Amino acid sequence: MKTAKLVCPVHTVDFKLLLPGGKELTPEVLDELIATNKNASYPTLPFLEHGTLFKDLRGFLKEPPYDIIFQGINRAVALTMMNKVNFIQPLMKFFDYFKKKDSYTYRHSLVVFALAVLMAQDLLEETEDWIIDVMAGTIHDFGNVSVPLKILNKTDPLTNVEKIILEHHALAGFVLLSYFLQDHGKFAAWAAKEHHERRDGSGYPLGIPLKDGMVEIIAICDIYDALLQPRPHRPTPFDNRTALEELTKMAKQGKIGWEGVQALVSYNRKDRPPFKEVNVSTEKRGKPPTDTVYGVVEEKIRCPNCHGSASETKILKDGKECVSYACRGCGKDFNEDDLISIEMEKH
Repeated sequence: MKTAKLVCPVHTVDFKLLLPGGKELTPEVLDELIATNKNASYPTLPFLEHGTLFKDLRGFLKEPPYDIIFQGINRAVALTMMNKVNFIQPLMKFFDYFKKKDSYTYRHSLVVFALAVLMAQDLLEETEDWIIDVMAGTIHDFGNVSVPLKILNKTDPLTNVEKIILEHHALAGFVLLSYFLQDHGKFAAWAAKEHHERRDGSGYPLGIPLKDGMVEIIAICDIYDALLQPRPHRPTPFDNRTALEELTKMAKQGKIGWEGVQALVSYNRKDRPPFKEVNVSTEKRGKPPTDTVYGVVEEKIRCPNCHGSASETKILKDGKECVSYACRGCGKDFNEDDLISIEMEKH
């Protein structure tokens, strides 16, 4: 199994440093981190009883297309099951942080949670108790607390370094949940780490095939809701048809499974056919938003020492191809890790 490596430091909402950038996330490193928290005992609370979570979620589920998806019994069942999930108090702080600092992540986490509950009941042949036990995995984006808000909210194209920092949230979430849940084998921690992986191995942070059915449900719900909402890099959201077509394209490419797409299409139909009976059209009729700056812009690399221009070379490091830079002015060498550290210091 591939070993993950942190590119940035991981800290809590209280800015307690858990691990520095550059750490290999071996079982031994994670065990040592968890040992520093082994004597902590946290009270638990039913998820939706915290603050205004219940009120806010009910409001979010009244917005299209969720007003259709969660009408009638679907809404009642999802809310009932969600309230059976208990969270420890430190995790509740993350919701408070995002509600105040990053409203997109706050809303997104709640809606993905509800949608994943609904889909898990339909797609997985598991007991309700099992589903409740693993649903804490939908706190998948808590690692965003380690990403500077200026990068999360950037309305211009990201630089390559900023993209690396943004994608770091998956590993940051894994570390945070391993620490607070006192076990790096917990489903919630693994879901945070793997929710951007894909079946064909084209995802991140490790580029491994996504095999867990529950993590894939979270991944599909994550993609769907992200398309439906305005983002800093894309002020106009996808309409519902086009969002479903994007997921259909991903299923055709082997990135996600068809069952999740079938379930979403079923939820959006008035007659609510069983998802296995849904035939998903591959015809593209929707139009993606045009006001998007999503992507990576090439940035001229400057030396962190003298700010002179630098030349780029590719080298092998630990069997992997890496980029190294040599300053044309002072002659010093530096690498991507140095640039990431500088970018983090800016914020």
